[in-house]
Amino acid sequence: MGDYLITPKLLPGERIDQLYSQEIKIIQSPQVFSFSLDAVLLANFAKPPLKQKGELVDLCAGNGAVGLFMAPRVKGSIAMVEIQPRLADMARRSVALNQLENKITVYQQDLATIYNQIRKDSVETVVCNPPYFADLPDSKKNPNQYLAIARHEIATSLETVVEVTSGLLKTTGKAFFVYRPDRLLDLTSIMANHRLAVKRLQFVYPKPGRDANIVLVEAIKDGQMTGLKVLPSLMTYDESGDYSEPVKKMLYGD
Repeated sequence: MGDYLITPKLLPGERIDQLYSQEIKIIQSPQVFSFSLDAVLLANFAKPPLKQKGELVDLCAGNGAVGLFMAPRVKGSIAMVEIQPRLADMARRSVALNQLENKITVYQQDLATIYNQIRKDSVETVVCNPPYFADLPDSKKNPNQYLAIARHEIATSLETVVEVTSGLLKTTGKAFFVYRPDRLLDLTSIMANHRLAVKRLQFVYPKPGRDANIVLVEAIKDGQMTGLKVLPSLMTYDESGDYSEPVKKMLYGD
């Protein structure tokens, strides 16, 4: 990349942040969307496609954080799918900011229609940070519509996300999700119904002595429903309230 990057036009309230461990810059807006630690955890947990031309698809891409953070490790192409026009536009401008237009394509559309852009059974890796909360009549939603759609199953459902993930993947292709532990059984049962066998789990805890608040999940299409590995726990903060060493490394590098 280098120092000659051209700063894209920023809309009111937007700023440029950097993931220093990857030298990736990203356009953010607290009024619209800013990536959370979940995106960094998922990008670190997920394994990129091994093949030179292997494609990675980032569903529910938001402002493109996960795909951008994985870009230095992906040899092939990356497709980002995001239904909200404003977020997809932010993602496109961040792709241009990092001079990754030849590697990353952003599709602003409902992921349920993505087969008209990406063939079924053609993808090696799918990553997804889906909406965490069911769209229940009594569920309290953020008044900010951008955030409400990102956090609640308003524009899509977990069933649809998993079904499309499985539909995109080749046999033995891999899916990587970040999700809430209290809905883990929902996720794993839906995955099983759509030919995805869970192979790795990692629980993330906010700090020592607290319950896990994030779970990272790896599944394989048409894999055996055996051989699950639960990785060592990850702490977000240490006992002094600072980021733990593993999280510091993800954010800032060595």
